[in-house]
Amino acid sequence: MTRNTHVIFDQQVSDFLSRHRLPPEFRRVAEQHYLPLAKRLLQIRDGERQLLLGVNGAQGTGKSTLADFLRLATESMFGWNVAVLSIDDFYYTLAERKALADEVHPLLKTRGVPGTHDTDMLARYLERLQKLAESERIALPRFDKAIDNRADEARWPVVEGPIDLVILEGWCVGTQAQSDAELQQPVNAREREEDPDGVWRRYVNNQLKANYEPIFSKLDALIFIGAPNFDAILRWRLEQEEKLAAASPSGSSGLMNEQQMIRFIQFYERLTRANLATLPDRADFVFRLDDSHAIIS
Repeated sequence: MTRNTHVIFDQQVSDFLSRHRLPPEFRRVAEQHYLPLAKRLLQIRDGERQLLLGVNGAQGTGKSTLADFLRLATESMFGWNVAVLSIDDFYYTLAERKALADEVHPLLKTRGVPGTHDTDMLARYLERLQKLAESERIALPRFDKAIDNRADEARWPVVEGPIDLVILEGWCVGTQAQSDAELQQPVNAREREEDPDGVWRRYVNNQLKANYEPIFSKLDALIFIGAPNFDAILRWRLEQEEKLAAASPSGSSGLMNEQQMIRFIQFYERLTRANLATLPDRADFVFRLDDSHAIIS
């Protein structure tokens, strides 16, 4: 039932800041930017129909923070049931990616690019969430990056139907495939050295066109969080990995040092740069960030 209070309480915001380890000044961001966006979601929802919202942003831009805040706000203000999905949680298992690397290209062992997600699984979950009945429950997949594999199902969060809002967040959510001409020239050292004939990047592009775009076409609205440039994204991603390392058990196999991270982010560079160029004009809502993560427009 919709509460129609349109109120989110101060203590809820304080608890959110604490849970996400956010600085006190984030409260201003929430009040000036995130709360107005949450209220807009009520306006764009068509009656009782489930709303499917996409959130795109490069590594370290705050996609998961925004998605979780929108969940909190819409649950508090409107009484909605909300399911938050990250496209990262639908990565193929390590064994599946090793098999893909043997069959297609060695670079596909590394999670990240289109073609390394189980899009059939994602489509099934989106359909199940759309049909979830009153009091029916479903566990949502989670991927553990510290072990580079799917988390144990006992750790998957559970939501109860019916679901009013599904938020799908991820660095390539809403991304469009590139043209053949755009694929010709490598964009970094990894592409030049490890994909000189373009097999990997063509496979990624074909997967994006065939299996991802049909899912993204169902989005009711897309939010884009735009970093100032690719260098800032690299710096933020390094900070993100440091936090993951601090919170993970010693010796976790999926963690990377700085040099490994620099090489790793080259997997994402092509499409990240494309998103920076194209999504500001295509997304329904755009947050532009400066070098310090602050929203400037």
